Amino acid sequence: MASNNMINFSKETLRLDAEQEIARIVAMIREVVQHDMHRRGAVVGISGGIDSSVVLALCVEALGPQRVVGLILPEKESSPASAALAEELANHFGIQTVTEDITPALAGFGCYERRNEAIRRIFPQFEQGWGVKIVLPNDLLTQGTLNIFHLVVTTPQGEELRQRLTPVEYLQIVASSNFKQRVRTTYLYFHAELHNYAVLGTPNKNEHALGFFVKGGDGLYDFAPIRHLFKTQVFQLAESLGVPKNIRSRPPITDTYPGGGTQEEFFFRLPFEILDTIWLGHEQQVPVEMIASAVDLSTEQVLRVIKDISTKQMTTNILREPPKGL
Repeated sequence: MASNNMINFSKETLRLDAEQEIARIVAMIREVVQHDMHRRGAVVGISGGIDSSVVLALCVEALGPQRVVGLILPEKESSPASAALAEELANHFGIQTVTEDITPALAGFGCYERRNEAIRRIFPQFEQGWGVKIVLPNDLLTQGTLNIFHLVVTTPQGEELRQRLTPVEYLQIVASSNFKQRVRTTYLYFHAELHNYAVLGTPNKNEHALGFFVKGGDGLYDFAPIRHLFKTQVFQLAESLGVPKNIRSRPPITDTYPGGGTQEEFFFRLPFEILDTIWLGHEQQVPVEMIASAVDLSTEQVLRVIKDISTKQMTTNILREPPKGL
């Protein structure tokens, strides 16, 4: 006999009782930060994105604005909108902010030079200041393409050049760029230790379970209060928490490369509303035909998305494993 979840499965199955979920998470933050970890408050890196905004709002609800520090961590390639929205968020919730420009630290590590060296092996004419981003094929729903990354650079004249990345260049560009997340985490822990606070992580379920994070970077924290939530559910909480509309309406971006780029084109390959519905249906063992009907796609398309989810989970398992030892 089919369960009610199967009979009624739709995009609305992702809908939370936002107020109840907020109350549950707020209680958990208090328990973990104050009682389990014996910390006085929380530090959150805020970027003007939806995830960090929701985590900050939850921390304010749980601990009070006087016990929450928002860290704004720009570098020379960050979008100016990120810092502006982070300041708007902080003012809205009445918290203290600290801005740390991480450009000098990144330059000291050779982040930009190491990355650009690899880019110039593909585009010899590339110069610092050009736009650059990494993208995946956006045709997941039309054909079973692999997760093959392409490098896209944009000249000062607006000409866009695209080339498939070889493994060597891809690894060097990503390894160099990952200095950004790791340096930011270093600053988060400095300010947390300065105040005897905990570092609150901002990954959602999509990022954590599919491996869209940097080990030792944004994948390192003391507690991650929204890691169990799909991206679409994070947006639901944002509305109930009163996160400013400018942030809620901003498309999720990576803000790692100076060529812009959304999370969808860099990694997830399709809109979160579709991805999350298919993923939830698969987890709940809903028949593929019902999932397909819920998202208005063919069963073949749904199976393609499920395969992509499974592949990403399998290939990124090492990122989620705790350190090993004898």
